[in-house]
Amino acid sequence: MDYVERLERVAVLGAAGKMGSGIVLLVGTEMADLSLRPENRSRTIVLHAVDISHQALSGLVRYLREQVRKSAEKRIVRLRKVYADRPDLVDNRDIVEQYVDDVLDIIRPATGIEAASDARVIFEAAPEDLDLKLRLLAASATDNPGRPWVFTNTSSIPIAEIDAKARLGGRVMGVHFYNPPAVQKLVELIRGATTLPEAAEFAGTLARNLRKTIVHSSDCAGFIGNGHFMRDLLFAVAEVERIGAGMPFAEAVYAVNRVSQDFLVRPMGIFQLIDYVGLDVCQCIMRVMDARLPGQQLQSPLIDRLLDMGVKGGQHHDGSQKDGILRYERGTPVAVFDPERRAYVPFETFRAARDAWLGPLPQPPLPWRSAVRHPSKEKALEAFFGQVRSMTTPGADLARRYGLRSRAIGLQLVRDGVARSPVDVNTVLCTGFFHAYGPINDYFSETVTA
Repeated sequence: MDYVERLERVAVLGAAGKMGSGIVLLVGTEMADLSLRPENRSRTIVLHAVDISHQALSGLVRYLREQVRKSAEKRIVRLRKVYADRPDLVDNRDIVEQYVDDVLDIIRPATGIEAASDARVIFEAAPEDLDLKLRLLAASATDNPGRPWVFTNTSSIPIAEIDAKARLGGRVMGVHFYNPPAVQKLVELIRGATTLPEAAEFAGTLARNLRKTIVHSSDCAGFIGNGHFMRDLLFAVAEVERIGAGMPFAEAVYAVNRVSQDFLVRPMGIFQLIDYVGLDVCQCIMRVMDARLPGQQLQSPLIDRLLDMGVKGGQHHDGSQKDGILRYERGTPVAVFDPERRAYVPFETFRAARDAWLGPLPQPPLPWRSAVRHPSKEKALEAFFGQVRSMTTPGADLARRYGLRSRAIGLQLVRDGVARSPVDVNTVLCTGFFHAYGPINDYFSETVTA
């Protein structure tokens, strides 16, 4: 079965979720493009978008219509060639609307798992819950006589474990899209010990055709991205506890969050990133990793405590940020949740004093947005971090400790064989997390203990 034949019948499980909707958009567009080629126009190409909610699926269709229209407007020159044999399509608007119709025509929303029964490829985009994933796969893939390949979007669960427990016989591969899939360029490909070579080859071809940046991770819980992020998170929490001996909890969180953003030139502070992902998601990933990597203590009592208090984070349906460890106004953090007070403490009550304690940024400052666009980025970063290394302020000390730990985490992922090389670790953090530089670098080259 060749590439096009395999993509004639596809199902996405969890299609209306944050990750699933992006996968439907990407894969559905690729399938539609294939269907419009002259040699494929006699084929019936179908993508079953499966989710449990009719309302969510209606929202999915609206999302797809809007996003495909935007994509078509950018690709109008190419689409004119695709529809060159259609004399009825003259105006750009007509071509765009025809392409939208052609993409949506192959996508069949469904609330029943049986819709996936004829799929040749199943994308599983359920939450990071192994039991849920296994139930979905049991109903759609395990005993399916068509023996579909399963591409799971898990960000932490080992592929070999899914294969064994779902009894897939090697028909499963980790294809970890980053959020949001339609925007993020990175895909982590994770091949289990039993993954069929042809399934792995197909996954690589599809990712390249989707114009993704591919990084291969070994089949270790957390893979590269969360292998770094979860340990980064735990170090940040430990730093809050360390400096919190001399200041209130909210101020310690503010300090570490600000240092991890402004002093380390990242797009957002670590606690803002935790909120963006969701405390519940982070807890789930840590539990997956902790159970499979004994002795590493990959758990956070603070995250557990905050979740018990209803502090969750995550995003609203429109993409706006929900309150979590930090409270937000128009997407900007303005307060820290104090678990002792069970209330948010506004930045304005302590910001000036805590910024004075941290000390000034190197001059000139190097905000993340300026760094990623800088014509001489490496020189600018070296000059900035050269000052960080020489400064004696608490902020600079925190930044050095944080940079050293981040580097050590990355190096350990390479030593453990999770990543093939430092380049792969850096690519994941720069592409998947939008960092201006990778953690394995010469800016922080000393050693640090875990």
